[in-house]
Amino acid sequence: MIIQTNKMKLRGKLLTLVLPLVIIPIFVVAGVIGFIANQQAYRGITKTSKDDLLHLSGFSIDLLNSHYQQFQVYKQDKARNLNNELATLTALSYNLVATEQNQHAKGRIDLDTAKREARQALKKINVGESGYIYAMTSRGDLQAHIAREGENVFNERDENGRYFIRDMCAAARASKPGETLYITYPWRNAVLGDKKPRSKVVAYKYFREWDWIIAAGSYLDETIGDSAFEQKSFATLKERIRSRKVGASGYIFCMDSKGTFTIHPDSEGKNLISARDLAGNSFIKEMCEKKSGWIRYPWKSTTDPSPRMKIVRYEYFEPWDWIVAVGSYEDEFYQEANKIKTHILISMALLILIVGAVATALVFKASHIITQPITHMMSVIKRVKRGNLDERMTVSGEDELAEMGAAFNRMTDIIQRNKEIESSLAQQGKMASLGVLSSGVAHEINNPLGVILGYAGFLESKMSEDDPNYQYIHEIKRESKRCKKIVQDLLSYARTPRPTLEPTDLNNLVQQIVDFAANHTDMRGIIISTELAVNLPPVELDGDQMRQVAINLILNAGGAMPDGGKLAVSTESVDAAHVRITFTDSGCGIPAESLEKIFEPFYTTKARGTGLGLAITRQIIDQHHGEISIDSTIGVGTRVTVTLPIEREEL
Repeated sequence: MIIQTNKMKLRGKLLTLVLPLVIIPIFVVAGVIGFIANQQAYRGITKTSKDDLLHLSGFSIDLLNSHYQQFQVYKQDKARNLNNELATLTALSYNLVATEQNQHAKGRIDLDTAKREARQALKKINVGESGYIYAMTSRGDLQAHIAREGENVFNERDENGRYFIRDMCAAARASKPGETLYITYPWRNAVLGDKKPRSKVVAYKYFREWDWIIAAGSYLDETIGDSAFEQKSFATLKERIRSRKVGASGYIFCMDSKGTFTIHPDSEGKNLISARDLAGNSFIKEMCEKKSGWIRYPWKSTTDPSPRMKIVRYEYFEPWDWIVAVGSYEDEFYQEANKIKTHILISMALLILIVGAVATALVFKASHIITQPITHMMSVIKRVKRGNLDERMTVSGEDELAEMGAAFNRMTDIIQRNKEIESSLAQQGKMASLGVLSSGVAHEINNPLGVILGYAGFLESKMSEDDPNYQYIHEIKRESKRCKKIVQDLLSYARTPRPTLEPTDLNNLVQQIVDFAANHTDMRGIIISTELAVNLPPVELDGDQMRQVAINLILNAGGAMPDGGKLAVSTESVDAAHVRITFTDSGCGIPAESLEKIFEPFYTTKARGTGLGLAITRQIIDQHHGEISIDSTIGVGTRVTVTLPIEREEL
């Protein structure tokens, strides 16, 4: 009752002190935070919106660059394909000329006829839309050409002023037989209506027998330029950029450095370099000159009732000479800030209500957290006070209560250890007294017992079994032997010698003990079976002491089966360092309450037992650093397990 009253008082105190300290500052803090949050919201949203514009401009540049890079790779692939096609046509033309030369070499046609046939065949081969096959000598004389046959073009120059024919002739003369050479040069063909130079690719081989350079040429853009595909891809790119919205009404637009819009929602294709904002500034011209940066200007669209301030982030895309711009109206930035302001006011009111409720709940929870360990401690202290020294306080955390609980547990451990030490000292004193008593008993009783046994044996030998006094003499002799055994057990328990360890065949030792026990009078009517594991390693043990252990356990099993039964003795290897002996009987079993005391000295359930057999057995096994355990079920039987180390250093 006192504890409960203390709890209630503690909770009341916490509630009275904590709630005002929580609620009152909330009013002040919420107001300050609301004001600061509103200001920061405007600044943060402005910065965030600028970051979005910066991000979108970067996104657009990346999109253009990705498109540009993909088409560069596409053009390179098409250029490689063109080189392969031209090389194939050059090889075909080369083989055609070689065939005509073979006809001449065999005398079937003369050389002029062979060359004429070759010219006609070469001029019939087309390469793309405007490409063709031609042949010339290493001095630049055109031997086969669709328009300029017979001319000398040795001094021809390309659009960059290079003597490309001279380069072809020099490379052909230095080439290996059958080698395919390439040359690329800018060329404007006025006949085809070219207004600007186009890149031309030529593959050629040198036919030395006629001093002919056989070449196949084509314009790079005719093979690479898939206008429909490129237009479709570019249209997709523009649509992706146009569809990217910036806020409610902002958008992305692109223009070249001369102010012509290449991508725009409604002014695509127009040049607005001279456009001015409402303040009279040429903002488009400024963007084209600076190419990258920020610009802010007032603007009024057709749907706006009044001008609004617009902010634009623009960057330069050099490969296409484009300026990519991302723009949005500033007032659209602050729509979110105004919403935040409203949310802050609503949140402040809800916060005060919620925090008040939560604070009240937490106060009760805190009092429970504080008082529960104290209650637990009081309960444990009471149980320890009643003598239950196994009780311990549950310690969690690192606060003062945890320290107090840990200190109490340490104190209880010390008390328990002192109790155990006292018990151990008492046991040692008992054993010392037992040793003295055993020595005195052995000296004072063994001699009279020897005389009694001697005369009893003498009288027994003089009487026949039919004599009525024979039974009394036999009883005297048996009880005298029992007294002598009690004295011997006392001596054995009080003065068990240290074991003399030596490698022993455990299976052989167990078999000898079983053979001996099978003929013992206490084992009549009991069937003993063995199951000995093969390949057991030698075990270091004291054979005499282990015989005593096994005989004690076997005779105990026999005592549990007065009407006969079965006893199974087995050996097995537990692991690389231990072996096990198991004794399993089908006797009456041992009660659960006796299992805890069965190894105590002088504890016995037999009418004539001394209570020292199992105590001596356990003492011997402990000295061998082994373990013994007993499992028993009433009416089913008992299993005794002895586990021994294979090797042990003698202490």
